[in-house]
Amino acid sequence: MQIAPSLLSADWLELGNSVRECEQAAADWLHLDVMDGHFVPNLTMGPDLVAAVTRASRLPAEVHLMVERPEDCLEAFLRSDARAISVHAESSYHLHRLVQRIQAAGRLAGIALNPATPWQAVEPLLPILDYVLVMTVNPGFGGQS
Repeated sequence: MQIAPSLLSADWLELGNSVRECEQAAADWLHLDVMDGHFVPNLTMGPDLVAAVTRASRLPAEVHLMVERPEDCLEAFLRSDARAISVHAESSYHLHRLVQRIQAAGRLAGIALNPATPWQAVEPLLPILDYVLVMTVNPGFGGQS
């Protein structure tokens, strides 16, 4: 098992300190939640902040794109040096193409599933996926339990 704490609830003014805390706590990855205000109601970081975090940390970053039409912004996040990128099964009709683009860029490709989405929705993609991110809370808000 690997630990990938999310920076979603971090104080943005203390983001560097939060990254260091994750490193000192022996986390394996950093989980970066990207929200566009459309697929989910909140807004978070964009590709520039993701790139800054990946440059500043020794931990590999996993970018979780909670965005409508991830195909429109994927290239910007691929330039960030994130080691893995996940998109939501519910966010695009072209998941196979997205997975191929992510992997062609040398990154791990994942699909995220909302709690109400059955795993069978991505069953045809399982042979080519590097991972599946199973959401236990509805996406878009930090601090849920």
